[in-house]
Amino acid sequence: MKKIIGLFMAFSVMLFALTGCTAAGEISQAAGNEQGGSQAAGDKKLSIVTTIFPEYDWVKELLGERAADCEITMLLDNGVDLHSYQPTAADILKISSCDMFIYVGGESDEWVEDALAETGRNDIAVINLLDVLGDKVKAEEIVEGMEHEHEDADEDHDHEEGEEHDHEEELDEHVWLSLNNTEAICDEIASQLVKLDPGNADLYNSNLNAYKEKLSDLDAQYKAAVDGASVKTLLFGDRFPFRYLTEDYGLSYYAAFAGCSAESEASFETIVFLADKTDELGLSAIMTIEGKDHRIAETVRDNTKNKDQQILTLDSMQATTSKDVEAGTTYYSIMSDNLEVLKEALK
Repeated sequence: MKKIIGLFMAFSVMLFALTGCTAAGEISQAAGNEQGGSQAAGDKKLSIVTTIFPEYDWVKELLGERAADCEITMLLDNGVDLHSYQPTAADILKISSCDMFIYVGGESDEWVEDALAETGRNDIAVINLLDVLGDKVKAEEIVEGMEHEHEDADEDHDHEEGEEHDHEEELDEHVWLSLNNTEAICDEIASQLVKLDPGNADLYNSNLNAYKEKLSDLDAQYKAAVDGASVKTLLFGDRFPFRYLTEDYGLSYYAAFAGCSAESEASFETIVFLADKTDELGLSAIMTIEGKDHRIAETVRDNTKNKDQQILTLDSMQATTSKDVEAGTTYYSIMSDNLEVLKEALK
């Protein structure tokens, strides 16, 4: 991977040397504005690069009317999974010439450190979501009945425990699926926007406060829905990227795979466990994440006693595309839709 990044960066730096003089001048102007006073809206066309959809949408919300005057890029804009994404030369060129770069952090973004180092710049406002959240970041966990990549029936018990411990030390990167986390991240994005463009500080802070009020209201709706629910457990016949959401509202869960798992085939034992747990808890729904392949959830349902559970989908925003954005999809709209699905699942 490092070799690939090096090749990309050699290409990118060469192009930047040929075409980046204007961009470099604009970045210097931004630094001067930070020290020397305000800047009229539109004087500086900010370039902001984000890796995933939630980051992209948060930036648009905080920029507000300034968004039209800025260049905002979402690198994973065609539904590419965060865990398998590899940057192109064009992607890295975008990063090398931007004013702000926002990424998740964790194992899926190991390429970022090399990419940033090879830009030769230290004036990019870089936001790592995991760093912003600090001790709020959780480790991936293996719960009862869940498949995991290190499982091997032929290994001795001590080795299994050691491997599972290693797996649990991997960080759960799906931090955007917590409204509380989102508020903290938006605080940091707004702070960096103010530093880059102090002439519009009032606008950014006003947009931040309005957006946080919306998020807080939605958070209250989630709490009310869970408090009034007769069921407090979700069961996923799929990957499970919703640990932050479930822990925010005191829900428990079972799932076929951890959120970052690359596995797609569940064992007979896992299917049976999830089907038996569905019967034991009297669940009326089996959950999936976005995508067309719901075979595992359907197989779990077909192995329950009644075989009549709904298959419901919570959107983890890992497949949101630029076309979805053009159609009006926002972070807030997806989280609002997820709330309605959650209400149905917890009946």
